[in-house]
Amino acid sequence: MFKPAFKLKTQTQTPTKGLFILEPLEQGYGHSLGTALRRVLLTSISGHAVTKVKIKGVSHRFSTLEGLKEDVVELLLNIKQIRIDSELTKDFKLKLEVSGPKTVVAADIKIPAGVTIVNSDLVLATLATRKNKLEIEFTASRGYGFVAAAESQSGKMGEIMVDALFSPVVLVNYKVEATRVGRRTDYDKLILEVTTDGSIKPKNAVLQAAQILMDYFKQIYEPRFIKKKVIKSVKEPEVYKLTVEELNLPTRIANALRKGGYKIVKDLVGAKPEEIAKIKNLGKKSVTTIIKKLKDKEVILKEL
Repeated sequence: MFKPAFKLKTQTQTPTKGLFILEPLEQGYGHSLGTALRRVLLTSISGHAVTKVKIKGVSHRFSTLEGLKEDVVELLLNIKQIRIDSELTKDFKLKLEVSGPKTVVAADIKIPAGVTIVNSDLVLATLATRKNKLEIEFTASRGYGFVAAAESQSGKMGEIMVDALFSPVVLVNYKVEATRVGRRTDYDKLILEVTTDGSIKPKNAVLQAAQILMDYFKQIYEPRFIKKKVIKSVKEPEVYKLTVEELNLPTRIANALRKGGYKIVKDLVGAKPEEIAKIKNLGKKSVTTIIKKLKDKEVILKEL
């Protein structure tokens, strides 16, 4: 069995674009690796995105805001394009408080420590006059792929969900060419072109994709199983199985309970005293008797 001995070479790289060559690969492995890496790069590299916003003076996405050139739908589309770089794993808040006249850009957003807005020159909105203000609270989350606003639910009044594109990888192309090693001319050369949004370096994205694939393949030949917690069932007390007649209740009360659907002690334990009192031919006095008989068996029922 042959072992791979190819190398990953960086042909060119900028903060957003990278061209990489993997060679020499055994024949057929160019397409195998290219297809797998492309799929993982586009779907499984994590990133940050704005998932919801609260805009002062706006209750829903089809509103308008005085002095704002854009409507709220257009504003949300612009917010959707904000690209965030951060190592934080939990949700965090960003805030925007600006007054007009002004062209509002992503750089105007106040960010917490450890967070960077990559496309700080992104235009979000335009305010007409000094009287006009724009106040927004953003919630950013970490995730994978694309999550539509319709798939998320807001738990707070006034929050508007935003379509979230988490993936930092924008585009991936690859092609396979023949390459030569010694006298052999049937090796593959994989040329991989990766474009990101700038929140991750293209080479780092490729390395992450390879790691993800390795973890999946390793699960095939060296499976790792998560132990399921075994919940031990609590044994039901034997007294719960006693019939109402075995409580030594007066015959009238025992018969009334049975007709009311209370046949064993377990049925009584799960019932409220006021419910039992409503049974035909029973009342508060009868319930008091039932409570006393249950106490004799060390079963507690709330008193009336």
